[in-house]
Amino acid sequence: MRGIFTEIFENQPLDPIEAARRAVRPRLRKRFYWRATVGKSGEVLLDNKQVYTPARKPLIAPTRALAGELAAEWHAQVSEIDPASMPLTRLANTVIDAIAEKPDTITTEIEKYLGSDLLFYRAGAPAGLIEREAQAWDPVLAWAREALGARFVLCVGVMNVQQPSEAISAARAAIPSEPWRLGAVSSVTALTGSALLALALNAGALDVDAAWTAAHVDEDWQMSQWGKDALALARRDYRYTEMRAAAAVLRHMRNSRA
Repeated sequence: MRGIFTEIFENQPLDPIEAARRAVRPRLRKRFYWRATVGKSGEVLLDNKQVYTPARKPLIAPTRALAGELAAEWHAQVSEIDPASMPLTRLANTVIDAIAEKPDTITTEIEKYLGSDLLFYRAGAPAGLIEREAQAWDPVLAWAREALGARFVLCVGVMNVQQPSEAISAARAAIPSEPWRLGAVSSVTALTGSALLALALNAGALDVDAAWTAAHVDEDWQMSQWGKDALALARRDYRYTEMRAAAAVLRHMRNSRA
């Protein structure tokens, strides 16, 4: 049984848009179970048998509510098991197999974004884009100042600007150490290009839709001026499912502390 899960999730072209562009058809395994449920300890079960990660570790969530969402992804598979349609399970695999083993490395990667965060680099023109960036990004920077004590420097254009070490240290202190939250923050950071958006989402200072919109201000402006890019939007939709999976982890972890 353990080998089955390794076969399902390893060496799969997870981005279906890119796979279609390359005319690559993933080899999907047939669904082999009747139902997916949650065990007493938050483990995901298929026909009462344990689900394992690709590294052959039990797929166990820290809360029953989160485990229920994982089980729902497995239950939603129809005739074949498609990892591309299981963003929460993929994130869980990453947390259990990798992030729990090397949290300091992940924290350092997130910290790197704090030195060159998306929100620091502003357009010099046109006025409409400047206004949209300010509306979406300034409240997050204000939250970082007030809640974290982190005062960052903004610049116009793409030339690198040195951020105060005190600001980076203050924001780094807000990076969670718990593996599931750390994994979700890491995922949001990579998806948006902004550690500050990820930290605000983790703190509940921003909801997932606002964070996603903020991450695409410049791209949306370009499309409003030059027309929509269907392929880019399809890729964005796919990445949005990953964003929502990470946000679900953060929501469940916050609720478990309430």
